[in-house]
Amino acid sequence: MKDMLQENMDEYLPLRDVVFKTLRQGILTGELKPGERLMELHLANRLGVSRTPIREAIRKLELEGLVIMIPRRGAEVAQITEKNLQDVLEVRRELDTFAAKLACQRMNEEQRAELKEAEEAFEKAVGTKDATVIARADVAFHDIILKSAGNDRLSQLVNNLAEQVYRYRFEYVKDKTSHNRLIEEHRNICNSIISGNQEAAAIAVGIHVDNQEKSIKEQLRTIK
Repeated sequence: MKDMLQENMDEYLPLRDVVFKTLRQGILTGELKPGERLMELHLANRLGVSRTPIREAIRKLELEGLVIMIPRRGAEVAQITEKNLQDVLEVRRELDTFAAKLACQRMNEEQRAELKEAEEAFEKAVGTKDATVIARADVAFHDIILKSAGNDRLSQLVNNLAEQVYRYRFEYVKDKTSHNRLIEEHRNICNSIISGNQEAAAIAVGIHVDNQEKSIKEQLRTIK
């Protein structure tokens, strides 16, 4: 995690924000595991900082739903539960479907080319087998669709869920058995939006999110 801290270093960012980004990245990528206790002194020593920015970062992570406070135990990484997974992805399904429909109507030629390039870049990312690289390419692909929708309020709603969605996205792309299916899903979403077929785009997005939920639920049940 010390490497993550260096990676997030920015001379213009306060230390508390760098620590926050580092801890958040650790949770989203699974380096800090669900249920793991976040002990201020241990994390401070691990990152080479004082306890104050650790404490401030934990408070912000709690607001994002990535950390929970347990009486007499302190802070720990929020568990990935089927209920929370379902709650988040139900909302994501509706928002992403709406974004895809709007993109079908409003996307210009330049954005169509960008989406196609992002779809091809995603395929290359999957070839690396690196979950972080794949997740980053996945975000870039969906961001183009959201931008093309041209609705600021929709973007705001999606961004409010971004960290929760990313956590589940990362769990999905870690499953190597899903990689070929992911490529097909992205290809179908891309082609339907580029062709302006709203119905096909909505169906493709729905399948993409439903498969994500199914895959992660299977992982959770295997752990149990």
